[in-house]
Amino acid sequence: MSDRHEHPRHHHSTGLRHRLSHLLTPHSHETADKVDPALESSARGMRALWVSLAVLGVTALAQAFVVAASGSVALLGDTVHNAADALTAVPLGIAFVLGRRAATRRFTYGYGRAEDLAGLVIVLTIAASAAFAGWTAIDRLLDPRPVQHVPAVALAALVGFAGNEWVARYRIRVGRAIGSAALVADGLHARTDGFTSLAVLLGAGGSALGWQLADPIVGLAITAAIALVLRDAAREVFRRVMDAVDPALVDRAERALAEVPGVRGVGELRLRWIGHRLRAEVAVVVDGDVTVRQAHRIAVDAEHALLHAVPRLTAALVHADPEPAPGEADPHLPLAHHAAA
Repeated sequence: MSDRHEHPRHHHSTGLRHRLSHLLTPHSHETADKVDPALESSARGMRALWVSLAVLGVTALAQAFVVAASGSVALLGDTVHNAADALTAVPLGIAFVLGRRAATRRFTYGYGRAEDLAGLVIVLTIAASAAFAGWTAIDRLLDPRPVQHVPAVALAALVGFAGNEWVARYRIRVGRAIGSAALVADGLHARTDGFTSLAVLLGAGGSALGWQLADPIVGLAITAAIALVLRDAAREVFRRVMDAVDPALVDRAERALAEVPGVRGVGELRLRWIGHRLRAEVAVVVDGDVTVRQAHRIAVDAEHALLHAVPRLTAALVHADPEPAPGEADPHLPLAHHAAA
């Protein structure tokens, strides 16, 4: 017997103040007090993107003026990073907007996977930034030129670090809160840009001491730092695309199901991310002599327990298996040859 249960979602319309309070404060798990978690998390993600875009846009613009005046290739790499990081808000914003759309008969799980595609775009953007920074640094290493207006370069580097670190903390915090791997990857990208800004500061110091190779060498160091973050971001996005979840979430779900009255055992349990939302599929073992209504009640209780125990879980498909009786054939035997195939 299979039971598919999804808690009804109620949208409150008691005024703008009430809606804003739900967006800005934690909400209850009680059905009557629950706002749509997909809408809430997408709104938080969009807000993070717009704020990040504004901060990084201003940072990149300020640095661009200094690059034009100084000719620093290290600062140029940092500026390109900031501009690219700001532009990654575009695919993420599109993904969050698509994620709000309702499921259709073609896209029966909705459009949450658009976030995974956005994560791939972000990884490619980081890779392109690394390639450009490396190429410009090597070119300047082969043809060294003095850096002008060194104090302005140093100040621009500090501005870049401050802007990127603030954006990184903000994006990572919001991304983890709403379960968006793409937003976390974008935050890691911004953090790298902050560290590369500090490297630009070192290059400015070397240039001030008359060492012309300091600027391109720092540019190469920036490229190496970008490559490290590229590895981390690619790994996180790859795991999400491959439906990987934290094993601790599986353990947490199994413990919650084991405590549900009427559940005699927990069979196959699967969790998967769809955007920044989790879905579960689970088989629970119940007493074979209970009625259909009683088994349905146990399945409802099992889903309810999962919704409370597993963060960001929005729905679960619960299948109730009867506890095997002595001498009884396996009820799933007709499916065995399909599983083997």
